[in-house]
Amino acid sequence: MSVKSDRATASGTVRRAFPVELEVRAKKGVSNVSTIEGYASVTEQPYEMWDMFGSYHEVLRVGSFAKTLAETPQVQLLLNHGGLSMAYTQAGTLRLSEDTVGLHMEADVNTKRSDVNDMLLAMEEKSVDEMSFAFRVTRQLWSPDYDQRDIQEVDLHRGDVSVVNFGANPATSVGAMRAADFDRLDDDDARVLYERLQRRFTLPVVESESPAGHPLSLYLAQAAALDL
Repeated sequence: MSVKSDRATASGTVRRAFPVELEVRAKKGVSNVSTIEGYASVTEQPYEMWDMFGSYHEVLRVGSFAKTLAETPQVQLLLNHGGLSMAYTQAGTLRLSEDTVGLHMEADVNTKRSDVNDMLLAMEEKSVDEMSFAFRVTRQLWSPDYDQRDIQEVDLHRGDVSVVNFGANPATSVGAMRAADFDRLDDDDARVLYERLQRRFTLPVVESESPAGHPLSLYLAQAAALDL
């Protein structure tokens, strides 16, 4: 039987989205380049999360980005967690740092690209006002009743920071996971997902079922994947 303490065993890549105010300005001395600046994440601000046990609170603690940033992670700026990279830490066009507010980002983007221009126009119109980032939790602390999760350390390597329409917002009870997201899972995450789906949805075999004995609907699979 699943219990609340199972929350502490979840692993894999997760995403969190936050309302943001991004500043866009032309890069001095460089033609066709604009700089986007703002916060991809905030710290010390609890937000509500939901899973199969109900709601709980989560907070990213100050210092949770220190170790991963010191290791020079490979991180890209994306739109809605997909498409071509618009800026990249390895190229020096995406710069990340942590301060007392949260994860600060500064990105130089090429305004000759149509996708970049579309994003900048949407930001100017205030049509998009959230950022999301993908990460792994490497150190955490749960309250004794498993109703609060303090994230103390994360890994950003090969993750992304994204400007998003509506992200998997922490205040939202359920987020949708696109089919393409399953394809991007690495072997470790895919194995964890497979094992969790087996435990959660394995049903007794009856004649009307498929030979596998536990057909999963896409909806259930997506819901489970969000709780990696």
